[in-house]
Amino acid sequence: MIDFGGVGAKAAAMSLRPTLTFAAAASAALALLATGPANSAPKRAADPAAALQQRLLTLDSHLDTPASLALPGWSIIDAHTVQDDYTQVDLPRMKQGGLDGGFWVIYTPQGPLDAEATRRARDFALMRAMAIREMVAAHPESFALASTAADAAAIKASGKRVVYLSIENAWPLGDDPTLLRSFHAMGVRIAGFAHFRTNQFADSSTDKAKWDGLSPLGVQLLTEMNRLGVVPDLSHSSDRALDDALRLSKTPVILTHSGCKAVYDHPRNIDDAHLKALAAAGGVIQINSVYVKGLKQSAEREAAMKALEAQYPEDKALTAAERKALLAQRRMVDAKFPEVRASFDDVMANLLHAIKVAGVDHVGIGLDWDGGGGVIGLEDIADLPRITRALLAAGYSEADVAKIWSGNVLRVLAAAEAAAERERS
Repeated sequence: MIDFGGVGAKAAAMSLRPTLTFAAAASAALALLATGPANSAPKRAADPAAALQQRLLTLDSHLDTPASLALPGWSIIDAHTVQDDYTQVDLPRMKQGGLDGGFWVIYTPQGPLDAEATRRARDFALMRAMAIREMVAAHPESFALASTAADAAAIKASGKRVVYLSIENAWPLGDDPTLLRSFHAMGVRIAGFAHFRTNQFADSSTDKAKWDGLSPLGVQLLTEMNRLGVVPDLSHSSDRALDDALRLSKTPVILTHSGCKAVYDHPRNIDDAHLKALAAAGGVIQINSVYVKGLKQSAEREAAMKALEAQYPEDKALTAAERKALLAQRRMVDAKFPEVRASFDDVMANLLHAIKVAGVDHVGIGLDWDGGGGVIGLEDIADLPRITRALLAAGYSEADVAKIWSGNVLRVLAAAEAAAERERS
């Protein structure tokens, strides 16, 4: 699928180490609710939800924005619009929507499982990790790398944006789960097993099963995650793989960008029984904005999009001229064959259902920005206060909303850190 820098589909050395404990970080986050950091909105903000959004520690668990860093002439510091270049995250919009950062994704599109293709995938993933770190190094006044759960509140208090790294699709690790150590040293704190296709570590939810869950190598990778303090991510993996992870992991697991089958019965989403099992094990589901409603595109649009995918593969490095041509062609497709899209209400239906079933301590936000996310009424991160407003209107407290926006995912990360520390001692 094509990387249009965001809307459409999942297409394509400095560490901040404050001495805060996670408990201290939680206290700092509550203080931020009361006072707000240096980069918060003006006190006379007309919209209470928008003002609260600025005070909250707001993290998204699945930012595919690193793909935008590879676009010719594109800068995270500059203001962009969905209408202009299809991207959804940049620093100006982070400030506008109150997004403090989150988990920036090292995504590798699945290819052949042969040695040469896997080697290229490894190199691609390492370069993508370096690109994220280079973004931080180039703009130290605006971004900071996060290594622990406690870092996030400290970084927000400093007026900067939070940058954790995560891996989507472990294929680049090849047959050596210990390679995860190198990515962990670069800042990876969440890692998934598979993507749209079954690989050497796990069955994909959208492909034929080969392993009946996690493979033997996948179990080794899970063990390595637990040893390092990396949170296991089961989004995209099959239900049986989730069962294996829930049974075998020494720490809670996460679904960084998934939805609810009770709302939309899609293989990428999970049923209520798994939601309850996830919560019982201390895990968290982070609701996305992709698989929220069944949509049927016209045959003409599907054919036109497939043609674009063939012309511009998601792992192709584009020149400036090619990028310009791709955008022009994409706009023509959208104008001639409009996309059938989900709405903000569809996202909220998934979010509210997950909270009802799993509980407010086990639900968060991972909207899949710049990787296929975005719906009518929730086009980019500037629209985030709409979610906060809807949660407050549904009767949830500010403390509940704070858990949903960051508290729950950071709790899971803190649990992974603690387990790793116990294993080292």
